[in-house]
Amino acid sequence: MFNNLFGGGNRGHSFAEISAQQLAEKRQRNEQVLIVDVREPYEYKEGHIPGSKLIPLGQLTQHLHELGDKDQEIIMVCRSGSRSSSASRQLAGLGYKKILNLQGGMMSWQRSGLRVER
Repeated sequence: MFNNLFGGGNRGHSFAEISAQQLAEKRQRNEQVLIVDVREPYEYKEGHIPGSKLIPLGQLTQHLHELGDKDQEIIMVCRSGSRSSSASRQLAGLGYKKILNLQGGMMSWQRSGLRVER
């Protein structure tokens, strides 16, 4: 999982990607992960991963206190994986150590037939 590292540009901040199936397996094993959805509220209401926390990308830095300590495993989610990739890069740059980006975002989660909450 952590072997697919992507750099954060010139600053060298990195994070890993996780597939929808890998995330579903973590949830089945009751692993302690924080799922942060960085979409806008209207998108979140249309369907989100159960138990995920909504923090729109533009408000991420104002809500760092809601993320716990920097060793907490955090999985970032958006519609397609683009905004969450940007959020992952931001958090990695701020010293968060276990950042995972949901590959393909909610589109991938839903294509996999996984449960969505509305």
